[in-house]
Amino acid sequence: MAALLVIQLLTYGGALAALANPFIGLLIYVAFSLLKPEWIWYDSIPEGNYSFIIGLAMLASWALHGFGRWRLGAGGAVAAALIAYWLWIALGATLAPNQTVAWEFVAGATKIVLPFLVGVTTIDSVAKLRQLAWVIVLSQGAVSAALNLDYLGGFNRLVEADFAGMDNNVTAAALVTCVGLAFFLGLGTSRWQHKAIAFACGLLTAHVILFSQSRGGMLALLVTGLSSFFLLPRRGWYYVVLALAVFVLLQLSTSEARTRFLTTFADSGERDASANNRLQLWQDSFDAMVQNPLMGVGPAHWPLIADRYGWPPGTAAHCLWLQTGAELGVPGLALLLTFYGICAMRLLPLARQRGDPVGDPWLRDTARMVLAALAGFVVAAQFLSISGIEAPYYVALLGAGALKLSRPQEAADAESVSLPVSAAALSHS
Repeated sequence: MAALLVIQLLTYGGALAALANPFIGLLIYVAFSLLKPEWIWYDSIPEGNYSFIIGLAMLASWALHGFGRWRLGAGGAVAAALIAYWLWIALGATLAPNQTVAWEFVAGATKIVLPFLVGVTTIDSVAKLRQLAWVIVLSQGAVSAALNLDYLGGFNRLVEADFAGMDNNVTAAALVTCVGLAFFLGLGTSRWQHKAIAFACGLLTAHVILFSQSRGGMLALLVTGLSSFFLLPRRGWYYVVLALAVFVLLQLSTSEARTRFLTTFADSGERDASANNRLQLWQDSFDAMVQNPLMGVGPAHWPLIADRYGWPPGTAAHCLWLQTGAELGVPGLALLLTFYGICAMRLLPLARQRGDPVGDPWLRDTARMVLAALAGFVVAAQFLSISGIEAPYYVALLGAGALKLSRPQEAADAESVSLPVSAAALSHS
């Protein structure tokens, strides 16, 4: 009952607050999209239009406030790439054989793109960046805590059932995106209580990935750790924290998880059927892209044509990049890669300890957390068709926001709006 009251308060009270400030609506919308409250608290929260209500209020407020500020600075190219990708999906839908499936895919993309645009045009201070980062980390931490409780109670929900309609592999890919985020958020926070919360969220999330039995998720977790090592500022205690995190995770990993992870690197004669099938799917989806290089076979259409290659209808390509190329052609794949790639490339100089001056040192922390998160996501996406998960887009939004504020003169000119929500207290940590 308490969880239901909180969700209703956030929905209806948050909708009213969002009308005054669209960024408040964005924070609640992001929390709902990651938490998926009907699933995390399935025993007390009925299905409802929670995200729709808060999203509608957010968009209405955004429109009433003039659609934000479009002086995006260095973050403009990231937003432009996402808009172009969105428009290419819509163009592909107009030509797709199955209009219903194609436009459902466009609708799903719209639910991601519009909040991104709300965010990138309303983030006008480092305080807002912090608030968004904390909402992402705390939301994914809450999901991970619930899955850990189920696991400790003897029920591995990810292996024996699913979470919000996502299997163990997709859930692991969504969660791994936030591990690097939590780690660098903890390092960049000044208060020890907030450090403890961020690190706890990161460890809980990493533990879920270990018992998810997802080889792609575990490999992405390893890449996240390696990326974090290279991104760390040269301070001794930072390396101690990273080493301690690795030690704890090694202690938490089971022999079953380690054995399954090692099969990722087995030769062709020792691979299981799942690994061999994935390699064949990659070849077939690549062939579909080669055969349809301009427009692809249509948005969300690879599962509809998989039977042409001998697969059961509905089979996914198990690779975001190749399935995107097969469905949207080479231009669609290039636009998606450009969205993530230009975000990462422009954040690299910002993440360095030395370089051009920035308005706030925390922007460098933001760059590091986004780069570590995207490194894990890129690897996870190689093994899964996960175009609809929201977490990587919100992480990229953090990166675009940091780029927008990265020049001292732009940061000085930005208007800082204090939010009447409890998360505002975290903006000073």
